[in-house]
Amino acid sequence: MANSAKGQERPLTRQPNFEDDGDRSTAWIVHGERPIYENRWVTVAMADIQTPDGERFEHHKVRLPSAAVTAMVDDNDRVFMMWRHRFVPDVWNWELPGGVVDEGEDPAEAAAREVLEETGYRPTGSLEHVASFEPMIGTVHSPHHVFVARGVEYVAEPIEKNEAQKTAWVPIDELRGLIQRGAIANSGTLVAALHLLASRAGQ
Repeated sequence: MANSAKGQERPLTRQPNFEDDGDRSTAWIVHGERPIYENRWVTVAMADIQTPDGERFEHHKVRLPSAAVTAMVDDNDRVFMMWRHRFVPDVWNWELPGGVVDEGEDPAEAAAREVLEETGYRPTGSLEHVASFEPMIGTVHSPHHVFVARGVEYVAEPIEKNEAQKTAWVPIDELRGLIQRGAIANSGTLVAALHLLASRAGQ
């Protein structure tokens, strides 16, 4: 009786190599792009693309500002979170403080600034950079930077008054449940929460 392929792993085309070996043979070629719409917050363009097999077509390309988010962790292993409404998907969810990185601004400085503006807290030590990622890499270019601040102090009333319905110090152990219930929808917050959970599991 012949062995079924069901359940078998797909064969690799080459041995795994997790380093960049410089091979660009499958890169998509951009022959040019034409602008569709642009303002200070968003740029939408149509790119003239060619795939490795020679097919050529147009593809939307969106550029958004870079963003930075910070997980503030206190001495009791709790993370500061904000219950916020996002009108575009019409979703309520728990998020970390964060926002746009201004042009020429260092992401870590932007992260600390957003923490102070949105929460009134200031990190007492240096920010730990844990990840940078593209949340919608197939169409949108918008680098997101994730930081962790262990130790903060409350210094002033938040400048931003429209950021959150409520705030809470959430035990790290409860983040898994929030994720499973869909109560964390923001990509930067999700990356930070998974990092905190993974770090805790590895202790």
